[in-house]
Amino acid sequence: MRNSPLHLAALALALGGCSLIPDYQRPASPVAPQYPQGAAYAPASGTVGADWQGLFQDPLLQQLIHSALENNRDLRVAALNVAAYQAQYRIQRADLLPAVSASASGKRQRLPQSVTGSKAMISSSYSANLGISAYELDFFGRIRSLSQQALMTYLSSEQARRSAQLSLVANVATAYMTWCADHELLELTRKTLAADEQSLRLTARNGSAGKVSALDVAQARTSVDSTRASLARYQRQVALDLNNLTLLVGAPLPSSLPERGLAEGMLAQVPAGLPSNLLQRRPDILQAEYQLQAANANIGAARAAFFPSVSLTASAGSSSKELSGLFKSGSGGWIFQPQINLPIFNAGNLRASLDYSRLQKDISVAQYEKAIQTAFQEVADGLAARQTYQQQLSAQHNLVQASQDYYDLAEHRYRIGVDSNLVFLDAQRSLFSAQQGLINDRLAQLLAEVNLYQALGGAWGEVPGLALSQQRP
Repeated sequence: MRNSPLHLAALALALGGCSLIPDYQRPASPVAPQYPQGAAYAPASGTVGADWQGLFQDPLLQQLIHSALENNRDLRVAALNVAAYQAQYRIQRADLLPAVSASASGKRQRLPQSVTGSKAMISSSYSANLGISAYELDFFGRIRSLSQQALMTYLSSEQARRSAQLSLVANVATAYMTWCADHELLELTRKTLAADEQSLRLTARNGSAGKVSALDVAQARTSVDSTRASLARYQRQVALDLNNLTLLVGAPLPSSLPERGLAEGMLAQVPAGLPSNLLQRRPDILQAEYQLQAANANIGAARAAFFPSVSLTASAGSSSKELSGLFKSGSGGWIFQPQINLPIFNAGNLRASLDYSRLQKDISVAQYEKAIQTAFQEVADGLAARQTYQQQLSAQHNLVQASQDYYDLAEHRYRIGVDSNLVFLDAQRSLFSAQQGLINDRLAQLLAEVNLYQALGGAWGEVPGLALSQQRP
């Protein structure tokens, strides 16, 4: 029993060690070291917490995000995909070691007289074996290359899950703020409708008294009908916003969900002036790099296919005609059966497989570089949006104040009969439009902050440029 399967497995492991995987070099970043600067971009600012709780400070929004992270079905599928790829990696990694199996069998057979030629005979045989079957000795690293590829694919799926989680957080925040903005627009429309209806009643009384023409009354009624249409549109939009938020959260919303508009302090400010190499820790970029490393490992497997493959089948055990003598002295036996397979002619199949693997790596390099460029653009757009929206909001505030002054003056002049109804209606429309624009601009500014948070990869408190080997679970 000196050549037992355990001895053979140890010998196989000692013989392995060669790898044909090309040395991996991270491609150079195809973007500038710093984000664009200029009048359209925000200057550097302070930082907030590294997680989404540090950015989203509204308690109700935090509650909704927590619920979404627990219940959203898309995120659940992403997590299950990670577990599935992890199982595939464990399956592939198991091929590095021999599969040892034990078997036992027994047989009793009666042969009739017509077969034995003399008299009927009963024969018995029993055996017990321990061995390995068709274990490939990984001399040239083919199995280890495939295992490395499976590992990189698994790590890539984990980054895909992180990316899905980041998108979910941003989408819930976007849906919540959109609902708040539409609710605020709905309340503004209700107040505007009440003012229009009061104006219509005043105009109708003046028309009955002969102070204004029927045209003025018709214009006032037109303003009321237009605002009523806007009211129905915003009622529908608020309902759709709640349906969308319910889908993202993945569970029924709180029954006591308060109706609110956009409020100050909903978001902390995302830091600006960060180095562009911080993009290396964005989950989608890490996912692209893991996919690149998987393609690189696959080249090693394609290279190893050119070399001979050696497989080993071996077993040792005992056999006897009697069950009682199965493990007695002299009943032992073994088999050792190595097999070598040398590719000689395959019509260019192996060469084509290697070329395909190299092309897949080139594709992965281009995809990795495109992911970095896209991320750089998203961050640069976010920084530009922050600065310009702040300037736009300031101007819009001034416009609302000016429109309010115009409305107050026009209403006073109309009531004392100095100006016509046309001037007053124009002031009403201008004020309503300016107030709507202010709400929409505030929403756009908040969503720009959310998009910038997502473009930066969510958490920016980690050390940029962390080695991939340190990030593996």
